Amino acid sequence: MTFLRVLALGMAVSAAPLLPSYVNAATFDKLAGQPDLRSASAIVIDSQGRELYGKDADTVRPIASITKLMTAMVILDSGLDLEGGVTVTKDDRDLIKLTGSRLGYGATLSRREMILLAVMSSENRAASALGRTYPGGLESFVAAMNAKAAMLGMEHSHFADPAGLRVENTSTARDLMKMVNAAQGYPLIREASRSTRLEVRPWKDRGPLVYGNTNRLLKNESWDIQLSKTGYLNEAGRCLVMLANIEGEPLTIVLLDSFGKLTPFGDSNRLRQWLVAGN
Repeated sequence: MTFLRVLALGMAVSAAPLLPSYVNAATFDKLAGQPDLRSASAIVIDSQGRELYGKDADTVRPIASITKLMTAMVILDSGLDLEGGVTVTKDDRDLIKLTGSRLGYGATLSRREMILLAVMSSENRAASALGRTYPGGLESFVAAMNAKAAMLGMEHSHFADPAGLRVENTSTARDLMKMVNAAQGYPLIREASRSTRLEVRPWKDRGPLVYGNTNRLLKNESWDIQLSKTGYLNEAGRCLVMLANIEGEPLTIVLLDSFGKLTPFGDSNRLRQWLVAGN
């Protein structure tokens, strides 16, 4: 399968596509069917910025823990000492969704480790502690998140907390494509999102805590994933964003508001099958 065929497939979902001279019109018509995705919003973009697939890509939706990619970028942009210790306090409790955490009060990790946990394992208290210890506190941090979004051209996005627990963290699939592409420029974010296991020691007198990645596709050898983040709230459904190489081509994939724990991963496989085989 050449990427020319993939491009032809993608153009099938655009209104009145302008076919390049190298795309055979008969082949294009034959491959015009769309994948049956369960996600409410989706978008696939190639490395040249061409939209290969779109479904309600401009609808504003809650994005849950996808928010943590913005959290990590703002912290890294700040120039704060990544080896400096960050301690979890009662202020980092989730009083919105009442989720738990293995990072109890007094747990101390480096800022680098907190970023790794927030991105890789979607640790809410890690993200909250990062925002709380930002210069100026949480209010300044959220303002910096929205300023970063504006700089990236995310015109239909809004951030309300560093963990993504508030439903006011909203965006569109198209805006998130911009955020994902920006996040790939941060080596630590790429490392965090691709790591499948991390062992940390938040207390000197206790054993380690072991965390795993929330993206099960990383354990699938048929996927070549360069960056990813999952998210979930009742209001947001299951969400997944990725940078992945398919047939040697880097693609940005955004899936929002899927119903069912495994649905984003199923949709990812359906998209890849469609792109490669034209099914």
